[in-house]
Amino acid sequence: MDDAYDEGADARHGPDSPSGTRPEPESAPPAPPPAPVSPVPPVSPVPVSAVSPAASPALPRTGVAALSPRYQVGAAFALALVAVAACVHLGMVFLSVAPANTVTKQHGKAIEDWVYPEFEQNWKLFAPNPLQQNIAVQVRADVLMPDGTTTTTGWNDLSAQDGRAIDGSLLPSHTVQNELRRALDFFTTTHGTDNRPIGLRGSLSEQYLRRIVVMRMYAGDATSRKGTIERVQVRSSTTNVPPPDWSGEKVSDTPVYRVLPWWTVTADEANGGVR
Repeated sequence: MDDAYDEGADARHGPDSPSGTRPEPESAPPAPPPAPVSPVPPVSPVPVSAVSPAASPALPRTGVAALSPRYQVGAAFALALVAVAACVHLGMVFLSVAPANTVTKQHGKAIEDWVYPEFEQNWKLFAPNPLQQNIAVQVRADVLMPDGTTTTTGWNDLSAQDGRAIDGSLLPSHTVQNELRRALDFFTTTHGTDNRPIGLRGSLSEQYLRRIVVMRMYAGDATSRKGTIERVQVRSSTTNVPPPDWSGEKVSDTPVYRVLPWWTVTADEANGGVR
C-alpha cells in the first residue's frame, strides 16, 4: 500500500523524511556592486596676491603732514615749545599751592615771581576752604578839580557795581567776578592787621590794588572823571553768609569794616596812566 504522503521523488522531505535533513532555504540574489566614485581633484590654493582689491586712489595729506619737510620741523618745534611752557606753568601753579617742600624752599622766589599776581589761586590744593562771607571792596578818593579845589568823593561800592554787571549774564567775566576780591585778598595776606607789609610782596600787592581802584574810579565815578585823583582810600566790608533756616545756627549779619590808609596816587596814575 502506497504511503498517503508519498508524492513522488520530488516531494519535499520534512524532518521525518527518510533522509533526516532539513532542506536549506533559497538564498537572496546578490546586491549589485556600487557605482564607482570618481576621485575629487585637489583644489590648488589661490595666492593672496591674486585676490588683492582694486587699487584705490591715495588720499590727500592734511594737517602737519601736508607741509613740506622744512615746515614740518618748524611746526614740531613750535608744538614742543608750547608743551614745555604749559608743563612749566602747571608745575609752577601746583608748587605755589602745594605744602612746603624741598623745591618750594629752594626756589620759592622764582615760583612767586611766576605765579603772582596774575596766576594766584584762592584755594589750597589739599585743604579747600569755600568762602562763607560776602566781601565788598569800597573806595573813595581826593580829587583835584579844574578850579584848584580838592573834593572828597563818597564811598563807591565797586563790588556792588560788578554784581550788577554780571546779574543775569550767562557767561560772566572771570575778571569782573573776582578781580577786586582777589586783589584785596592779595593785600591782606601780605600785610598784618596794622596794614604794614609782610615780606617782599607787600609793596607789590599795594600797588596792584591801588591801580585797580584808581582805574575803576576814573571809569565809574563822575567826580573823578572831572578832575585828577590825588589820593585813594580802600575799605572792605565783610558780611557773613546767612546759614539755612533748618541749621539753627546763628551768625551776625552786621558788616565788619577794615579801613586801609590813604594812598597817594603816583604821577603816571594821576595823569591818566590807568584810564
